[in-house]
Amino acid sequence: MHERSRRIVRTWTLPALGLVALLSACGGGGPQPAAPAAPAPQASPGARTGTDIPTVRTDTAPGQSVQPVAKPMVYGVDLDTVHAGKFDQGKMWTFEFPPTDYFAETYGFHPDSAWFAKARLGALRIPGCSASFVSPNGLVMTNHHCAREFVTQVQKNGEDFLKDGFYAKNLADEREIHDFTADQLIDIVDVTHEVDGKLDAVAMPARGTARDSVLDSIKTRITEERGGEDAGVFVEMVSLYAGARTEAYVFHRYTKAKLVMAPEVQIGFFGGDPDNFTYPRYNLDFSFFRLYDDQGAPLHTDHYFHVATKGMSEGDAVFVVGNPGSTSRLQTVAELEFRRDVSDRGVLELLRSRMEVLKDFMESHPDVAKSRDLENGYFELSNSEKAYAGQIRGMEDPLILARRRDAQKKFEQALAADSALEAQYGDLDHRMAELQDQKRQRKEGFGAFLALTSGNMASATLYRALMAFQILNARRGGAPEDQVDGLVEEFKKVPDQPDELDEGYMAARFRDFIHYYGQDAPFVQSILQGRSPEGAASTIEQGSVLADSAKAVAAIEADQVQLTDPALQVVRGYLPEFIQFQQGVSQVFPEEAEVSAQLGRARFAVYGTTVPPDATFSLRIADGVVKGYPYNGTIAPWHTTLYGMYDRHFSFAGSGRDDWALPPRWLPVPNGLDLSTPLDFVFTADIIGGNSGSPVLNKDLDVVGIVFDGNIESLPGDYIYLPEINRAVAVDVRGILSALDVVYDVDRIVLEIKTGKLVATEAEADRVGS
Repeated sequence: MHERSRRIVRTWTLPALGLVALLSACGGGGPQPAAPAAPAPQASPGARTGTDIPTVRTDTAPGQSVQPVAKPMVYGVDLDTVHAGKFDQGKMWTFEFPPTDYFAETYGFHPDSAWFAKARLGALRIPGCSASFVSPNGLVMTNHHCAREFVTQVQKNGEDFLKDGFYAKNLADEREIHDFTADQLIDIVDVTHEVDGKLDAVAMPARGTARDSVLDSIKTRITEERGGEDAGVFVEMVSLYAGARTEAYVFHRYTKAKLVMAPEVQIGFFGGDPDNFTYPRYNLDFSFFRLYDDQGAPLHTDHYFHVATKGMSEGDAVFVVGNPGSTSRLQTVAELEFRRDVSDRGVLELLRSRMEVLKDFMESHPDVAKSRDLENGYFELSNSEKAYAGQIRGMEDPLILARRRDAQKKFEQALAADSALEAQYGDLDHRMAELQDQKRQRKEGFGAFLALTSGNMASATLYRALMAFQILNARRGGAPEDQVDGLVEEFKKVPDQPDELDEGYMAARFRDFIHYYGQDAPFVQSILQGRSPEGAASTIEQGSVLADSAKAVAAIEADQVQLTDPALQVVRGYLPEFIQFQQGVSQVFPEEAEVSAQLGRARFAVYGTTVPPDATFSLRIADGVVKGYPYNGTIAPWHTTLYGMYDRHFSFAGSGRDDWALPPRWLPVPNGLDLSTPLDFVFTADIIGGNSGSPVLNKDLDVVGIVFDGNIESLPGDYIYLPEINRAVAVDVRGILSALDVVYDVDRIVLEIKTGKLVATEAEADRVGS
């Protein structure tokens, strides 16, 4: 359901210890699009029934004739004959290089610059998601899950808008939200030559710092030229093709907004976690905001999308305009194999173990879990677990990797065909593979030390202990007072946890140490001291001053935390191994980043803009067609209807599951609700996390739906786009309009969406409508 960016990389520096960085959250992936190949027959990576892997003899005696080695056969397919697909690298096109000729050849129409300008200006980027204007009065449509935190933000005492939904019957009832931004891309400035010219003479390792300085200078200059922040101008420096191109994206940033309407979370998240990343779906994941101008009036804009009340049909071309978060399609096969075997694998195991701890606590303490909203935290972990599991399944698929190998081979052949490119870039793939081998020598650390300072996957006691160790070392080492004070302030922010949950996370960490380094590792023995992980966690929790947030803060401020504290003893136990891990990988990461950047430039030199760059949470346009697909031994229809939603409700009634329980206002079926109305639909456009809330547009740039998810088969889309089975999932606007009109009776919004007319009250809308 949450089609957002899920790979988080965060660093925690330990200056007093001279460390490079501390992994504090799930990480992986890097700059990345496989090189395209000419269209060729390709094996489908869909459902398969068996394998045919021939045995190769390696025991031939001297003097015997060597028999030809059988070619690798998997699923009955000779892997040597598998070719990269034309669009394996994706179709997330940038607006500075729109694929006008491709659109004309594929869909029979040739959009001009005005068409692309309208598509660009009607779209918005909001925190973590995408959105769009759907009226001239600043009305903005996006997903419910993109609005959820703002829905709870505007609640007053006694209100529960997640349970009951929210609608401002009158314009004056729309509720102001805070910490909200909506970015409209108004211009793109190519600064590639300026950046490269200033960096040509700068050598590594100073080049990275110099580049940051150059980009900051350009950003400041362009911001001032366009009127500055007072004029609502926000400039973002966007690197494409691993830095082969650098653009200044100029946005108009809107910050004044109000919540207009959001349905119940049970409708916005119908099907719950079981239906996440699946299809068919029966979900109304939508909500509405309104942007306001500086005078407090609804924002007037000429840049908005009309809503296509007639919808679309199977086979129709559609276009998604949104902000895909990140992809890894430029990564080499060696990098993908490392992720499959080590880094992503470690994240998946981490997520599963922490979900188990959290689930056990929630079942034992339901009231505490509800008061702390732990269910939402569990869903976030589950969401990520499904995403990583799906990505790893794709990396384990030999046909997918064969496609990536073919793309890599064609890229290497293209370099070899140009002596200048070969001299500059020819050995990069080989060097990247060597770097992955170097990281494998430290593979244990990629799992054992994940999420040491994660608020929802780590023991708060051990988190405080790690920070306390930094503070004590900084004080003993004579660090400047402001540096120590900064560490103390960060220490205070460590979230508190119930004791039992904290113990569970601590024991899980100790099990991680055993799993990756072994029971007999000296540092593991020093921590456990003959105890079980659970026994050690219980003893430490009871004996550490750091287990209680108030006592811990008081002790650290008074400099009364002792190195003999049992939680600090844990840190002292694992820290030497962690330092060794960090020192090892810190020698690899900088070169890996530089090689990756050079590979990006090499691919740009070979393929130019015919290959879209990796996603960067910047505005893109993706094309596709409305189309069902084979799944689970049958066929997924291109769209679902309200009939299906009610069927799910009644089919699961009495099962003890409330994932498909309809809210009260939907029961019995409201008079006038046409159950044959399309509800959700699937299409082949290329999306990824960050596209949530993106408008789905027809050729006339009318909205036909809102993106809210992808199918389970699309999860490998991080590193390969497979239009045969990848599907984006969207809410059909016909389902939204039907629900607004009949179920929620929000005539004021229906009138505005259909006609553009803004009225102040629901009563006035009723009069106009009648």
